[in-house]
Amino acid sequence: MPNPVVVGVTGTPAGLAAARLAAREAVSRGCRLRVVHAFTWPSHGPPGAGLDYDGARRAAARAVDEAVATAQRSTPGARVTGQLVDGLPDRVLLRLSRTSDLLVLGDDDLATTPWLPPSSVLVQTVARAWCPVLVARGPRPPRGVVLAAVDGSSNGMRALRHAQAEARRRRIPIEVVHVVPEFGGRHEEGGREVLAEAAAVAPQARVRLLAGEPGPTLVLASRRARVIVLGTRGGHGGLLGSVAREVLHHGACPSVFVHGRSAPAPRSSPSTRAGALT
Repeated sequence: MPNPVVVGVTGTPAGLAAARLAAREAVSRGCRLRVVHAFTWPSHGPPGAGLDYDGARRAAARAVDEAVATAQRSTPGARVTGQLVDGLPDRVLLRLSRTSDLLVLGDDDLATTPWLPPSSVLVQTVARAWCPVLVARGPRPPRGVVLAAVDGSSNGMRALRHAQAEARRRRIPIEVVHVVPEFGGRHEEGGREVLAEAAAVAPQARVRLLAGEPGPTLVLASRRARVIVLGTRGGHGGLLGSVAREVLHHGACPSVFVHGRSAPAPRSSPSTRAGALT
């Protein structure tokens, strides 16, 4: 069985939009969709210590049920299961990302917030997940190309390869963009070299050199894309790169954040032998 697509929901409209998008992603990949809500009891005391534990848990279960029903209605044929998982949301999602093909989250109206707290569940999950993370935007993806943002780093090339797979699966064109501070001189020369390297990896793609501040320029370009794909950080390290943070905050289309690591292979038990059925 292929790894599932996992969508994290919280009972918000953004979570339902993510469930609809995740259902389409799961069907197109030929895998299951797993709807998950991480339940954390807000009180430091035992259940019943002045708060309605049972009511809170029922509300969380209803959020899962609603998301499952939404996914099934929006995409007939989707194989959907729901689960209420006890634990802190970021820890639950990061653990599930180790065995997921894709993790899908809602944007929860990010564009209306003035800044992104580094400790937020969304930032932590996008930055640290073991699998690609797709952040949903609005009720459904707009028409357009798969837009791959490259910056000359190894993370950018991983994003490009992922974008190639997305374009093949969706049967739509791929466009590769690189942003330089300004046209002319060494900036443009260096940018052309980055795009030449990308064209060697994805010869079927259209390549475009853009000028401006990288984050806002990519946000503007995302208005005409069906999905934008980029790495979580460039060559400077850090939890979440400034460009990825800008696209996460203000992107106009669904955004896929690709990581430069993979989950470790599970350890074999002593009784496991080559060729044995498990």
